[in-house]
Amino acid sequence: MTDGSLQAPGERGAAVGRALGVGLMYSLWRPRVLGAWRVPAAGPVILAVNHAHNIDGPMLMGTAPRPVHFLIKKEAFVGPLDPFLRGIGQLRVDRDAADRGAVMQALAVLERGGVLGIFPEGTRGGGDFASLRSGLSYFALRSGAAVVPVAVLGSAERSGRLIRALPPLRSRVDVVFGDPFTVGDGSGRRTRKALDEATLELQQRLTGHLDDARRFTGR
Repeated sequence: MTDGSLQAPGERGAAVGRALGVGLMYSLWRPRVLGAWRVPAAGPVILAVNHAHNIDGPMLMGTAPRPVHFLIKKEAFVGPLDPFLRGIGQLRVDRDAADRGAVMQALAVLERGGVLGIFPEGTRGGGDFASLRSGLSYFALRSGAAVVPVAVLGSAERSGRLIRALPPLRSRVDVVFGDPFTVGDGSGRRTRKALDEATLELQQRLTGHLDDARRFTGR
């Protein structure tokens, strides 16, 4: 059970975030969403997403079939963005420390049957799942939630002319959802051996999905 003082953010806030994401992502770019039907319609789900560009999180929020609570680095929660991100159900996490509060909130999201979004690589990089942290393994093993791999492709291919930090406006971004799966034996055990085995399986499945998505989309 989670600590009662660390409740999961409300589903309503994440639903508002999803609505904002739909409006923003589809007005600025041309998302092509493939395999969204693979995301279970109910129950706890972890969306494991590659991360090559800052718009990958908002893009997924606007294209996923269910509201998503993302674990987002604490550095993003500055100024007016802090109450905004909290208000749309996103979770602040300190990547440089053992952030028990963020862990318990994330588990609370899964406990109530919600959707947790994670960048398994921990930070923006090559977007190729080459280096997975153990956080995804921990959440998957402890919660027993289905893990759905997600490949966001095209966000980092080119820079826009007007705003160099963003992809070109109205360019196509592909969001490809894979088949759900679970890791571990269902006991919730999180020994070092279990975490290592789960991390290896997750990396194989996520990189496999990314390779399939690239072949299918030609990106």
